[in-house]
Amino acid sequence: MRAEEEVLDVVDREDRVVGRAPRGEVYAEGLLHRCVFVQVTDASGRVFTHRRTASKLVFPSRYDMFVGGVLGSGEGYASAALREAGEELGVSGLPQPVPLFKFLYEGEGGAWWSYVHEVRWAGPVHPQESEVDWHAFLEPAELERRVADGSWPWVPDGLEAYRRLRAFRRGGATGSGGATGSGGA
Repeated sequence: MRAEEEVLDVVDREDRVVGRAPRGEVYAEGLLHRCVFVQVTDASGRVFTHRRTASKLVFPSRYDMFVGGVLGSGEGYASAALREAGEELGVSGLPQPVPLFKFLYEGEGGAWWSYVHEVRWAGPVHPQESEVDWHAFLEPAELERRVADGSWPWVPDGLEAYRRLRAFRRGGATGSGGATGSGGA
């Protein structure tokens, strides 16, 4: 099945399922759906950072400090976080990512519910060539510098998740729909 044919749950502004549609239709019509973001750090606390391939349906050739993606129809946030992180990193045996907070992203590319997770992985990674053109584990200060100087084109939803994650770690609010918790529907 091609990516645009994958069936997704369509949700409302309260993150309740209201229907289902193929991914291509969801994107074309700007329908609300669900995504997961997983920040991966290595044993030294460096952050996995990558550039998306030019063939990605959304935000091709842009940089991201999260792995993740959309939830398939009927899939929960927790299982999607583990699946997406394992697939994109090319690893098996990844621990369950820890759910941190959820927010409604509304910006370039559309709108979707976004659940931010984190996980530590000390082993080697073998990112999917169909998803990742380049990758490295960056020191947090280097990542912050790259974000601040604007020298890399970042995916806008990942950039928003990154800003909210910094605020979350400082004890601040995560903003729109910023429910925190350890769940993962």
